[in-house]
Amino acid sequence: MELDLHAKTQKQMEWEQMNPAQKKKQLFLNQKELLDKFLERHAISQAQYQKSLGDLRLKMGFPETKQ
Repeated sequence: MELDLHAKTQKQMEWEQMNPAQKKKQLFLNQKELLDKFLERHAISQAQYQKSLGDLRLKMGFPETKQ
């Protein structure tokens, strides 16, 4: 079996199909997921999480949603 180094992964193809707003949202979600994992593993405190998430929302233009 030959490896095709030029073959694109499904994620790469999906990324290329996204418009800039969709890409921005996906980047935000990826960063939030990372913060969630840090908090879950106690690598950061709840206060650090809240501060970082707030900064991320502010910089990327995603207002906080009430749940």
